[in-house]
Formats: sequence, structure tokens, C-alpha cells
Amino acid sequence: MHTALPTTEQRNPASYRIDTKSTLEILTIINQEDRKVPLAVGERLEEIAALVDDVVASFRCGGRLFYIGAGTSGRLGVLDASECPPTFGVSPTMVQGIIAGGLPALTTAIESAEDDPEAGVAELKRRSFSKQDVLVGLTASGQAPYVIGAMAWAQSLGAKVGAISCNEQSAVFAHADHKIHIAVGSEILTGSTRMKSGTAQKLVLNMITTTAMIRIGKVYNNLMVDMLPLNAKLVDRAKRLICEVTGCSRAEAETLYQQSNANIRVASLMHMLKVDATQAQRLLQESEGSINRALDKQGVTV
Repeated sequence: MHTALPTTEQRNPASYRIDTKSTLEILTIINQEDRKVPLAVGERLEEIAALVDDVVASFRCGGRLFYIGAGTSGRLGVLDASECPPTFGVSPTMVQGIIAGGLPALTTAIESAEDDPEAGVAELKRRSFSKQDVLVGLTASGQAPYVIGAMAWAQSLGAKVGAISCNEQSAVFAHADHKIHIAVGSEILTGSTRMKSGTAQKLVLNMITTTAMIRIGKVYNNLMVDMLPLNAKLVDRAKRLICEVTGCSRAEAETLYQQSNANIRVASLMHMLKVDATQAQRLLQESEGSINRALDKQGVTV
């Protein structure tokens, strides 16, 4: 009996004879296909929201978010995780990316690494993964044993597990509480999932971490108020943010920055509510880290 190929491995009629096209024609074909990706993501917002809510619940009780994948999918997970500490001021362990083959696989293709279902489990155990954590399996076709083995083990612990795949018949969905199928269709180059499938996964990963960080108070209005001032440029940005949030002068921002131990949220609340650093920190803790919630509780409108 003939078995239908996964969507990610099927040929795309839109790119037939693409090797005979001009540069502009090739770019146009790619662009027209790429436009379908955010629309496909938009059809799965409810499923993504349910996953994010579990991530937020995990963060609030001290849990962590893990991405696990192979190849392009694994690299995208590691990328998203690595951008969370500088962007949102969180610990490097709060969001972690795991790729089959380890760090060498980030720059060198180690395709055989995805065939070992026990290796993913071993890596989760090494990182002390627990039922308080959330695991998200990333695989375009949804068939990687490395990812499936890790997901099945995480579920056996009672942890919440999500799966992001561009193949409707993805095997990972059998081991996921949150099944996120992004129907981007076949690729421009048959099987080249770094293109539409990779773009779709990147968009969803951006949404997961950004939304979760907003929910736990890392953003005030649309400003990143919990970034880590790791160099001179970022220190300057932190002080400018204090000025922008509070309307204070640069000199006042300098003082607030020092008194708050370089904490933008604490510094901002100190000025807005006329409290000291200890009181500002307490108010933030009572308001799930949110400046707006802390202001609302004090009846202050900005």
C-alpha cells in the first residue's frame, strides 16, 4: 500500500521548474509562499495560547521552559532560549534549548543524532527536568525519535508537553498536551524545512516566550523594562527607559538606577509611587512583577 508522504516532504507545484527562472522570478515565488506562513500561524492562536498559559503557570511556581528539537528546529529553539536572558533579564536556565547532537549540531549537521530516543531523555535528566517544567517538542515533520522519546518521558512525569510541527500526521502529537500543527504546506525546495516550516516555528517561539514574559511582568506597556544592562550601551538604554517610563530627568534616572541596584522596574516604581527600593520591590512581588498592576493596586493612573 502506498503511504502518503508527510506534507513537509511533498513537492510544491508553485516552484516547479524554478531552476529555469530568473532571480526576480525565484524571489517572487519564495515571497508568495512565505506570505502563507503567518496566516497559518494565525489559525492556531487558541492552541498556542493554551500552551503559553501553562508556561506562565510554570514560571510562576519556579518552573522552566524547555525546547527540544533536531536540525533546523533544534537550532531555532536554542536561538529563542538564548535571547531571553538579555531581552527580559531572566536566568539562562529559565528557558533552555536542547538540540540533538549537542552544541556541535548548532553549526554542523549531525543528522544521525535525531534517531536516538534515549539521548533526549538523558539530556532532560541531566538538566533535572521535573513535572513543574514545560517541554515543547520542535520538529517540522514530527518524526524525530530524539524528540518523541523526550516528550513521552516528560509526559510520564506529569509535566505539560507541547508540540509544534508542520505535518498534520506528526508522530509527536501522540505525546503532547498541546498539539500545534502549522499548516504551511510543502516547501519551495522539497523537504527544505528551514524555509516555511522554520519560519513558522520561529514565529511561534517568538510568541510563546514574548507573551509569557509579558504575562509575568517583564514588560511595561510595550517597553522591555527588565532587560539586563550588561554593557555601556545597555546601561544607557536602561536609564533612558527609566526616564521614558516615569518622565523624570536624566539626573533623577541616574540616582534611581543606583538606588534600585540597576533594576528598571524597581526604579520606575520608586519614582512613580514615591517609595523606596524595598517597598517598590515588595509591591512588584505582590503584583506578579507588573508595574501596571502595582500602579492599579495603589489607585495610580499614569
